[in-house]
Amino acid sequence: MLDETTVRDVEPTLAEKKRAAYEMVADAMAEAEAEGIERDIVTQAALFAVISDLVGTWGEVAVADFVERLVDRVIAGEFTIDRPLQ
Repeated sequence: MLDETTVRDVEPTLAEKKRAAYEMVADAMAEAEAEGIERDIVTQAALFAVISDLVGTWGEVAVADFVERLVDRVIAGEFTIDRPLQ
């Protein structure tokens, strides 16, 4: 029988869930590319699906505010995966 401490240790952390979700999306994009769909098309479709889902959940104004804040995060390198370290 598992006690509470053991159960908490078995449950994935939020960071682990986010990493797994990212890997699933990246795999789906790679699969679409392997089927002959250009990466730009897959990326645009993924962005549309994500933004549509967010709008359905949070509404246009909240999502517009979120997207507006993405500019600074992109410029800061938050979404750059292969960033050279100095």
